Amino acid sequence: MKNSKLFAVILTLVLMVSALCLTSVSVFAETNPADIAAVTEADEIKAPENDAKGEKAIAAAIVVGIASALGAIGMGIAIAKAAESMARQPEASGKINSAMMLGLVFIETLIIYALIVAILIIFVL
Repeated sequence: MKNSKLFAVILTLVLMVSALCLTSVSVFAETNPADIAAVTEADEIKAPENDAKGEKAIAAAIVVGIASALGAIGMGIAIAKAAESMARQPEASGKINSAMMLGLVFIETLIIYALIVAILIIFVL
């Protein structure tokens, strides 16, 4: 059990760093000097097109996918432990059920926050 928790933490960190790298690619992209030289005085200088939207969308999809997968794993573990606890102590099933539901709400809230951040990455940044 300890190894799976450590693996989940390491996997989450690696995937968050890779998502950060994907989103930062557009920040460090250089303008092609040939494009700048091709512009003459008579031509209007146009702002470069936003080519990073696709990269941002991929990074956001990765982040949401990872968050939802890890959230689903956490929810599965929480439900399994709650069911096991209710089987061991049926008289405490009401308290166990309410604590489990509260935990599931917090896990789902984190997944929704990841979705909101991904939407902000795509449309705002």
